[in-house]
Amino acid sequence: MRLAAPLERLIEALRKLPGIGAKSAQRLAFHVLRGSRDDARALATALLEVKDTLRLCTLCFNVTDIDPCLICADANRDRSQVCVVEEPHNLIAIEKSGFRGLYHVLHGSIAPLRGMGPDDLKIAPLLERLRDGSVKEVILATNPNVEGEATAVYLSRLLKPLGVRATRIALGLPVGSELEYADEVTVGKALEGRREI
Repeated sequence: MRLAAPLERLIEALRKLPGIGAKSAQRLAFHVLRGSRDDARALATALLEVKDTLRLCTLCFNVTDIDPCLICADANRDRSQVCVVEEPHNLIAIEKSGFRGLYHVLHGSIAPLRGMGPDDLKIAPLLERLRDGSVKEVILATNPNVEGEATAVYLSRLLKPLGVRATRIALGLPVGSELEYADEVTVGKALEGRREI
């Protein structure tokens, strides 16, 4: 069955979003259709505002509408710690944990198969931030996959000559899980990251 062309275009546009398949896109499109014109306008305005007003913080490279971002401008933050993450959405997860230091967003990870090398990441600005000696620890919170591990190892080698302590977030079993369902790599990382109690 063919749908009206504007509805088809909306469904196709929604399908381009991550995690949205054909059925979800269709459900969303019909939801927009059933909603009020004001709701549709608010959605369209919010989408355009994100594209028109957001930029990267010149200090940490997080997404922001002001420069420096609210985190970098917060005088109550521990400026001796910088947590390095791959993407801005990774920062949100760390922030929810109660971390009170600063951040640095790389905007990717070293992934030769995807054509991403160290020069494609925000590594040079990170090293520049560390030159004044005020940062004592860099927490490498890259993703626990091959690319994230490669990025963490690469960064740790760059940080060593600067005299900055480089630490890696502990990796392992999530709280509430059971050992029998964990893969051997996860169990191995949990054993490596063990601590005294």
